[in-house]
Amino acid sequence: MTAIKSITGRRVWDSRGHPTVEVDVFLENGKLGRAIAPAGASRGTREAIDLRDGGPVLQGKGIEKALASVNGPIASALVGRDIYDQQGADNAILELDPSALKETLGGNATVATSLALLHTAAADAGEPLWRHVAKAYGCTPSLPLPEVQIFGGGAHAGRRVDIQDFMIMVPGAKTFDEVMEVTNEVYFAAGDIMASRGNLAGVADEGGWWPVFKSNEEALETLVQAIEKAGEKPGENVVISLDIAASEFGENGTYRLALEDRDMDSGQLIDMLGGWLDAYPIASIEDPLGEDDQEGTIEFTRRFGDRVQIIGDDYLVTSADLVREAQADNACNAVLIKVNQIGTITEAIETFKAAQEKGWGTIVSARSGETEDASISHLSTGLGGRQLKVGSFQRSERMVKWNECLRIQDQLGQNSFAAGQALANTWWGKANKKDS
Repeated sequence: MTAIKSITGRRVWDSRGHPTVEVDVFLENGKLGRAIAPAGASRGTREAIDLRDGGPVLQGKGIEKALASVNGPIASALVGRDIYDQQGADNAILELDPSALKETLGGNATVATSLALLHTAAADAGEPLWRHVAKAYGCTPSLPLPEVQIFGGGAHAGRRVDIQDFMIMVPGAKTFDEVMEVTNEVYFAAGDIMASRGNLAGVADEGGWWPVFKSNEEALETLVQAIEKAGEKPGENVVISLDIAASEFGENGTYRLALEDRDMDSGQLIDMLGGWLDAYPIASIEDPLGEDDQEGTIEFTRRFGDRVQIIGDDYLVTSADLVREAQADNACNAVLIKVNQIGTITEAIETFKAAQEKGWGTIVSARSGETEDASISHLSTGLGGRQLKVGSFQRSERMVKWNECLRIQDQLGQNSFAAGQALANTWWGKANKKDS
């Protein structure tokens, strides 16, 4: 047994300049693990709550209450425990807060502590975090395929366009390095196109170009042009991924595209997205319908689930129970894994395993409010999740995750890259298999 000596929370600051929780876990032998809670702007109603202080100070986003959770009841419950009993420690945290959304302790307090415990166990074992994760959870590690934002939108860009993320993936690449090179070319080609039109207006929360478009589809058209300008043929090595985040502009099966002054019902939104799937090389689509639109999500999956990856984010909020329910409904075929969405590592791993049991895709993801913490690069690799969504190709809180993957590649070897395996069941994967 290697015992926990102390647990301490402190206030640090995220990429949007808001306070967040950092936790240090010290062992009796002097080893240290540390992690920071991220924060989302686009949030599912069923995800763990960030405990904030409210009031006029720091725009109401102070975290003294969350720090009190870490330094008080959480520390008292965990000091003296074996650092290698992650599940036992996480269960002890959950016993302190039986509320569904971590309202008592705060999801920001629980996730920073849970992640810090994982880091500390890896430090004590003298292993990189990815290797500790692989051993602890019986997984075969692999370097993930990046999903990289080119244009930001929705809640990440002042709702300048309705669709939240216009992204690319490079499943045709042979190495992680090649993905980075191609992404660089596409990203800056997109910026050049916008500059030539007089539409370059800086970057959004996650580092993607700030959207200046007359319609949502114009962003798609411009993304295709950027892929071509980068010397790639859209749909070969490079494909498009969308995060619709439909809950942000829809409720009760009614959707409002503000940019286009257009109201739609579920069927019309499904038809519009289906038209995009026919017209553009889209291999993955996230939250195509709202989190409250179960019938719409089931119908979208029925129509398009055999040709595109359909990811549940707000719809599933990293909940194993919701994943199993969606699997029974034939709604979605992949899940986004955000540890802070559920609150502890143990719960996130349970969700990951539930998805894998039915052959679903698994995408470990960052949040829009991020820091220098690179835990998700290790989680995605160690779990063999095959896909990693971090944000864009600019801003250090994003690049630290991509750069950490390059360091991991040096340890694992270039043959560990998941590449197109992550999209094997989409039209791209089937076409690629046929061509080869």
